[in-house]
Parts: sequence; structure tokens; C-alpha cells
Amino acid sequence: MEFKDYYAVMGVARDASQDDIRRAYRKLARRYHPDVSKEPDAESRFKALGEAYEVLKDPEKRAAYDQLGARYTAGEPFRPPPDWDAGFEFSEGAFDQGGYSDFFEELFGRRRPGGRAQGPRGTRTGPGMHAAGEDHHARVAIDLEDAIRGGVRRITLQVPELTPDGHVRVRERALDVKIPAGVREGQQIRLAGQGAPGLGHGPAGDLYLEILFRPHPRYRAEGGDLYLDLPVAPWEAALGATVKVPTPGGEVELRVPEGSPPGRRLRLKGRGLPGHPPGDLYAVLQITLPPVRDDNDREAWRELADRMAFFKPRAGFGGGR
Repeated sequence: MEFKDYYAVMGVARDASQDDIRRAYRKLARRYHPDVSKEPDAESRFKALGEAYEVLKDPEKRAAYDQLGARYTAGEPFRPPPDWDAGFEFSEGAFDQGGYSDFFEELFGRRRPGGRAQGPRGTRTGPGMHAAGEDHHARVAIDLEDAIRGGVRRITLQVPELTPDGHVRVRERALDVKIPAGVREGQQIRLAGQGAPGLGHGPAGDLYLEILFRPHPRYRAEGGDLYLDLPVAPWEAALGATVKVPTPGGEVELRVPEGSPPGRRLRLKGRGLPGHPPGDLYAVLQITLPPVRDDNDREAWRELADRMAFFKPRAGFGGGR
């Protein structure tokens, strides 16, 4: 998949105003509409134009796309980082998803209207209209330790908005958020009344924070379980051994069974993320070779090779060598 430069598709500068983008779309849409255009690539150009406009007409999508686009060029091989839009606050509005590219789907296709129902939900009383505000959502990255211990953390969100002259800018919004101990990646935290303001006397919408975990130097999380790559020496895997393993709750001893192959998972029950029940921790064995420092070390390996000549690691390949 290649990175798409939506500004080049629409023929506008990256600092174009929203009015500039609307005018460019109307002009090009008339030129490439398949019902009127004689150009051979009109249909594909019209489709690409619609996709670019879907992103650039929306200040929220445009601001997130701009941050990503600062690191890529058109045609460059592209795969979005999993947290590429972390920290951007979006409204819950839906959008037309008619046949857009894989590039678009990778960036925005996962977004679906969520939270409570949207649209005019007000009641008219006298001359005024009262309606609840829209719900907003954002993906926020936290440290794994925050999910283990819980606590209040300051979260800074990027809120796209339009300037009086029609350009998109991003302002920061800081919130103190209570992170529950044991929260899983992908879960949402609801902040009541932190969405868009209501109309008239209508209540404000809610803000939903979807939790992401920042990469951890030691653990990776899957649901409530944690995984740890555990280095072991060849003789520890072959003969069995008791080794010390770091866990979020402190160091524990773990028995490595005799004859353990690389990749074997050893379970430490209840040592994962807290919860009801708590997750487990899996130590994944990684057999690590010692360095060959001198001729004595080489001779030791040669003696082992002679002693273990019966072992044919590639016997299943047919030749047995």
C-alpha cells in the first residue's frame, strides 16, 4: 500500500483554507464526473477526488492526516503506526464509506458512529431549541504501569478547530483522567459531559477515551495477559533449571522443564493485569547462545558437537545433514 497525498489529488496547497478546498472540489468534480467527462481516466480520478475531499473537508480528519503526512511522501510504501491518531479528539459523526481505497480504510475505516444516538435530539420549548451535544472520542496512549497500578493521569488531547479565516488549527486540551487498575487495551473510559456542548439548555455530550498501551521494554499485553520473552541458556533448556523471572509484582522463581524447546510458553497464573479474574503472565523461552570468546570456548563446542553427533536438526529436510 502506498501513501496518498490528498492535497496533490485536489491540486491545493497544504495550507489551503476550507473554502479553497470546497472550491477545488466543485471545480474538479465537474471536470471528472463520469457522466459528463470525456477523459479516459475520469471515473478513477473522480473516485480519488471524492476520497481526498472526504478527508480534507473535515477539520478533524484533516488535522490528524496532516500530522501523519508530515512523515511520508506520495507513493511511499505505507503502513500506519497503530497509534498514528492517538491524542486527537474526534466527533462521532458518520461519513460516506462508498468504495474508498485501502489507504483510507486503514486510517479512517475503523471509525463508526458510537456513544449515544446522534442528530437533533432536542425539544422545542417556546422560542428556543434544546438539544444534547455530540459525543466525542479519542484514542490515548498510556504506560502499561498505569494499567497495572491505576491512578489519575493528565491526558493532553489535540482538538482540531477552524479559525475565523477558514484554516484548520489544533489546540491542546488537558484533562485529569482516572485510569482504573486492570484496564485493557481497546477498552473505553467515559467522561460524562466532556463532549460537545449542548444547544440551549441541552446537556453536553460525553467523551470516550479508547486506551492504547505504549510499547513496553519488557512486556506485551494481549487482553489481560502479559507476555515476556525469557532468555535461557541451552543447558537450562536441555537439562531443566529454576530461573528468576521479573513480573509486575516483583521477581519470582520459575521452573524450566527439561527438554524445553525455544518458543515454549510457561504460565505464571494471576501475574498479568489485575482484574476479576486477573490475567496471567506467559514467559516465552528464547534460547540464547553464549559468546565464543577464545579457542577454549570453540573446543568446548566442538566436543559437544562430537558428543551429540546423533542429533540431526535438519533430518526432516530429506538429507539429514
